[in-house]
Order: sequence, then C-alpha cells, then structure tokens
Amino acid sequence: MLKLILPLFVVAFLSTGLYAQDAESVKTETSDLDYPDKPLDDVVERKLIGEKRILPYEALREGDILWSKKIWRVIDVREKMNLSFAYPEKPFFSIIVDGLKDGALTAYSVLDDKFSNPISSADVEEMLFFADTSYVVDPDTYEEKMVVTRNETNPEDVKRFRIKEMWFFDAESSTMRVRILGIAPIIDKLDENGNFLREQPLFWIYYPDSREWFAKYRVANFEGNEASPISWEDLLEMRFFSSYIIKESNNRDRRIADYMTNGVDALLEGQKIKNSIFNYEQDLWSY
Repeated sequence: MLKLILPLFVVAFLSTGLYAQDAESVKTETSDLDYPDKPLDDVVERKLIGEKRILPYEALREGDILWSKKIWRVIDVREKMNLSFAYPEKPFFSIIVDGLKDGALTAYSVLDDKFSNPISSADVEEMLFFADTSYVVDPDTYEEKMVVTRNETNPEDVKRFRIKEMWFFDAESSTMRVRILGIAPIIDKLDENGNFLREQPLFWIYYPDSREWFAKYRVANFEGNEASPISWEDLLEMRFFSSYIIKESNNRDRRIADYMTNGVDALLEGQKIKNSIFNYEQDLWSY
C-alpha cells in the first residue's frame, strides 16, 4: 500500500509544479499581449529621411552679388499643391511647435521681421496655449459656474504661412538664386461673434538655422508616391509649393495691399514683381 501511495504523491507534486509553471507562463504571455511591440505599418522600415544630412549653404562673397531684393510671400495650405502642409497626422505647424518645445528652433517676435527679438520659451508657451472660458450647470445645486480650460492652438487654425526670402544674382555662377530667410505661421483673429478681424502672425522662425530640424521629417505621401519620400527641408529648398507675393523691399516699406486695395489687382501686382525678377536675369543675356 505504501508503494502505491508514494508514486501518487510524487505525481501530484510534479503536477502542481507543472501547473504553477503553466500558470506563470500564461501570466507572462498575457502580460506580453497587454504590451505588444508596435507592428510596422509598412513593408519596410523607413530610415532614409532620419539618416539624411543637409548640405550646408555655399559661402557667398558680397562682391559677387550684383543685384538682390527681399520678397515676402504667403503659402495658403488650402491650395491643392500645398495640402501636405495641412496633413492631419503631422501638419507642418506641429513640426514647428515640436521644434520649439525641443529647443531645436528659436521663435522671434513679430514686432519686426528682422529676427532681432528672440522669444523666451515661457512666452512661446503662453502664445501657443490660451485660456477658454465656458459656463456649466452644477447638477446638484443647479448653479451656473464658469470653468476655465487651457487649450493649445489647433494646427487646423493655421491656414497660411508667411515666407521671407532673398532673391539675388550671383556673378560667380551667373544665375539668379533664392534663399528663404524666415517662416511665420499665421492665424485669423476673430471677434466674439466669429467674424474675421485680421491676420495675426504668431512668430518668426529663422529658416537657415531650422534646416536640420525640418530635414528629420518626411513629407507625407508626397506626389502620391510613398516610395520616393522627401523631407520638409527638401520641399522648401526645391520650392514645391504654391504662393503669392505680398511685398517686395521698397523705399517706403509698403505692402502691396497698401496701394492695391482690390484683391485681384494685388495678385496681378505680385505677378508683376515675379516677372520683373525673371526678366532681370533674362536681360543680362544676349542671344
């Protein structure tokens, strides 16, 4: 009888141990399922943009610049060619905000467009976040209370970007060239009834110091081909955007809207400025 009881005890002990191990393994597997690795939403991991390095601008001599003019233009993200700027998953404005939060980008005041007044991180945060008040009714006391919420600027509210750039004729290469100097996101200021009051640029970003940051981000589904990605630095350098001119450097520092009040006339004046830049280069050559 003792010989039969001993093997049964050993079997029961081993079964308990195996059950404990199985329970432990099930618990581990379950915990792994609770925190799985994120699946790859692609057929291959995209690393080309992240590993890319920008080419520094070549040095220029002041004596080689025979002609130059500053141009201010506006990119409207609602135009078909500019839809990438408003891509819902990662709008261009969100990339700028991430750079400001990371410390990779510096914001400058819009008191002027010469990048002379840097904005502190606290002021930038105050600019990006705003207090919104609403009234709610307490279900217990039926009293109306004012609630203040802190909201972040919605990227969808940024429908335009102002670009400041320098056009110049380089005598060394005998070509007309352009370099972007700054980018400013613009929001619409509305009254309490929701009526449009004016455009309000939030801040300026000095573009030459921001190229490294923009080169890290891929333009989503550019030209409908995800196998041929380009970065935001590529897009801006190659000028794959649509825009219209709102100002050229002049001795009275006037915008086009200051002397062309009609919208159509202002667009035609901007096109005239664009043609004058093109014609300047063409007039230097003889055929």
